[in-house]
Amino acid sequence: MEEKVLDKKQNGMGVLLVVIALYGLSVAGLMSKSMVIEVVSGIYCCIGWIFFLGLKVIKPNEALVLTLFGKYVGSLKNEGFYFVNPFCVAVNPAAATRLGQSGDVDENKAAKIFAPNMPSAKSAEAVSRKLSLKSMTLSNAKQKVNDVLGNPVEIGVAVIWKVTDTAKAVFNVDNYKEYLSLQVDTAVRDIVKIYPYDVSPNVDTTGDGNADDGSLRGSTTIVAERIRRMIQEKVSNAGITVEEARITYLAYAPEIAAVMLQRQQASAVIDARKMIVDGAVGMVEMALDRLKENGVVDLDEERKAAMVSNLLVVLCGNHDAQPVVNSGSLY
Repeated sequence: MEEKVLDKKQNGMGVLLVVIALYGLSVAGLMSKSMVIEVVSGIYCCIGWIFFLGLKVIKPNEALVLTLFGKYVGSLKNEGFYFVNPFCVAVNPAAATRLGQSGDVDENKAAKIFAPNMPSAKSAEAVSRKLSLKSMTLSNAKQKVNDVLGNPVEIGVAVIWKVTDTAKAVFNVDNYKEYLSLQVDTAVRDIVKIYPYDVSPNVDTTGDGNADDGSLRGSTTIVAERIRRMIQEKVSNAGITVEEARITYLAYAPEIAAVMLQRQQASAVIDARKMIVDGAVGMVEMALDRLKENGVVDLDEERKAAMVSNLLVVLCGNHDAQPVVNSGSLY
């Protein structure tokens, strides 16, 4: 389906003035003495309101898809006051769909607090059938997906999108909003299962056959861009452009979160111990070298081993060392 933009019908104001003027003439004609004029004026007074149905007001970043007896006529995409065939029907299968996203907010929600009987924005949209061309944000519910290592991960994604081809959005898919939401869920699952949550050895996330350092936690920008590209490939036939995708939530699933936290803590403790041992060995070497250079004491190999053992216990221990005073001989 190829989009046809109706941009040469911005004559709504002129038609409105003509219709009102004809109504005025018809009212005057009803009071004339000519039977023909009275009949014509009466007929126009009865059916003249039909022309008002062809008047359409389009605001910025709005569109209206029109059909005439089932045939696609065109789309009104530029702001203005239009007059089209009064028998044209506006089509928007997703007019009443609510995804809890920007652009799908009940505009009369606050007004209902003070006026409960006011008609909702949903019913008004069902009459207007206008498509929004604004950039909107879709934030689907968090999903539980297994990463490449089989660990269950919870992830949430926000997608910024907009309708660029009104004909494809209305006629190529049944409901373009639900279609987009489903494709977002599918793309997230397809991409997440390629990556580990944290960097793991021998994992290829790029498909080149070589292990890399890609991970969900460390490569969020790359993962989000791959999700955006996959969504765009799937929704191009629906006339939708995906501008951006961002990961809004990422965590291990609750059933393994505690175990993974202990694993991370153990890794952190091991790394910290390695750093402490490296520093302690350096300090012991420095102490032995300084004692030898300054000639403070001459230690044999057995005493050096004892000194090294004591220093390592003091430097690597979690508690402060308790001093022991030796009041006897050196040995």
